[in-house]
Amino acid sequence: MFRLTSEVDPAFLASMLDEAIHWDPDIPRRPLAALLQTEAGRYVEDWGRPGDDALVALARDEEPAGATWVRFFDPARPGYGFIDAATPELSIAVARAYRGRGAGSLLLGGILGRARARRVPRVSLSVHRENPARSLYERFGFTKVDQRGDAWTMVVDLGAVR
Repeated sequence: MFRLTSEVDPAFLASMLDEAIHWDPDIPRRPLAALLQTEAGRYVEDWGRPGDDALVALARDEEPAGATWVRFFDPARPGYGFIDAATPELSIAVARAYRGRGAGSLLLGGILGRARARRVPRVSLSVHRENPARSLYERFGFTKVDQRGDAWTMVVDLGAVR
C-alpha cells in the first residue's frame, strides 16, 4: 500500500514534525511557523547536514503519508531524546488519514535498516508515555532509558536488532 522514497522535501518534514508533536488531537496547535521558532524547530532546521537521513512513505496516489528522519545533535543544542553526540535521534510521524495502515512500521523498519547499514550503533527518540506509537517503538526493540516528566527517552541498540 505504501512505498518508501529517500527524496525528502524539508517543508514536508516540518509538517510531519508538527504531526509528531501534536500526536494527541487535544493538544492545542500553534501555526507551523511559530512552532519552527521553538526548540522543536532544530529537528528540521538546515536540513541536509552531514548525518541527516530521512524516508517518506508515499501512498498509492503518490501522496506523502508520513516521514521518519534521524539527526545528530550537538551537546550544546540537544534534542529532547538526546543521549550523546554519537547517537542520532529519530523523529517519525504519519498523517492522521494514513494511520493504522502500516506506514509507521514501514518507515521505522526502513530508517533503522539505513542506520544499521551506515554502522550507526544505536538510535534514540523521545516519546510521551501515553503516545500509542510507543508500542511500535517497543516492537522494534526500543527500551526506556530515561524519563523527564511525561516524556520517555528510548534507545535501540542496532547491533542487537535483527
